[in-house]
Amino acid sequence: MELLSCPIRNYAWGSRSVIAQLQGRPVPSDGPEAELWMGAHPGAPSMVRRDGDEVSLAELIDANPREWLGPDVVARFGPRLPYLLKLLAAQTPLSLQAHPDADQARAGYAAEVAAGGDGPRRYADPHHKPELLVAVTPFEALCGFQDPLVSAEVFEAFGVPALDPVIAALRTGVSGLPVAVQTLLTWPEAERAGLIGAVTAAEPAARFSGAVTLVRRLAKEYPGDPGALVALLLNHLVLRPGEAIWMPAGNLHAYLHGAGVEIMAASDNVLRGGLTPKRVDVPELLRVLRFEVLDDPVVRAVPVTPGVRTWPVPVDDFVLHQVRLDGEVERARVAAVGPRLVFCLSGDISVDDGRGAVCVPAGCAAVGVAVGGELTISGQGEVYVASVGSC
Repeated sequence: MELLSCPIRNYAWGSRSVIAQLQGRPVPSDGPEAELWMGAHPGAPSMVRRDGDEVSLAELIDANPREWLGPDVVARFGPRLPYLLKLLAAQTPLSLQAHPDADQARAGYAAEVAAGGDGPRRYADPHHKPELLVAVTPFEALCGFQDPLVSAEVFEAFGVPALDPVIAALRTGVSGLPVAVQTLLTWPEAERAGLIGAVTAAEPAARFSGAVTLVRRLAKEYPGDPGALVALLLNHLVLRPGEAIWMPAGNLHAYLHGAGVEIMAASDNVLRGGLTPKRVDVPELLRVLRFEVLDDPVVRAVPVTPGVRTWPVPVDDFVLHQVRLDGEVERARVAAVGPRLVFCLSGDISVDDGRGAVCVPAGCAAVGVAVGGELTISGQGEVYVASVGSC
């Protein structure tokens, strides 16, 4: 195993305390720190610490993919690390977004490459981007559509006549979701401020207080953005530490506040519908969305061995294990396929992949090449292990 230096992405919605405090740096940080990236993504690869120098993990994998990834991973995913691990720290809401599935990503990327041009692309690569986020603090998020009949009742409670077509569509059930979403996201720009102003000024019954607080908050963060109203169509939840949300392709979602460990397929394909200063592409977002009710967005952990648990996901791009070492469990073993990333969230641990051990302090990560056998983790603390799923 080798220690990594991991880049921090300084997006405007990031926290000025979470990552800095974890790494023992002064709080508040000089600016917002949104994501700590651990992996070989070309946008911001981690650096491997060697002999007082640093070498890009992406370059090391490019130079010798079979050693780093193993022949099985190369055969399945090509000569690239198929996942990206992050620590995410959201102080303010992120964009309303979804990701294409594998077929949509391949087709969209191929079409844009064939079309040429120098402008920004909707599809940055030919890969899908399913995501799993595990809360490490209470984590507030919007994830998947709730029952449209419930949403119809919420919208009706605001008493805004202009929303009657949206309410009528929602009353037809799931079949009305595409109409409701499209109507809101394509609302005439000249009329958006008036519509959102009427909604935020309304005083629905007390049982709708959560919806009122949510829409007023989002409207304040993103004035005139109809995404604040689309948020009322989604499941609004607060995860407890250790709970997770799974975001498959076509799942409309947005993070609102909190810190979490996130693992995803290594892709930049994001289609946004609002709540962001970044590029919004409503037609393409509508094309990839899955208009279906997500009854229970929360994923619960499954025990593996003493001190080790995981969150099962229906893809093989990645697997995430959590290891908790305390007075009762001081050593744990984790079976992992292909290259392994180990992130220490708290405490101070040692990890051995059979070729060598390294100490990993809180806020730091280590990487190991693809070798057989298990990882042995010892010490005290909370650790996350990312690896590739088995076929």
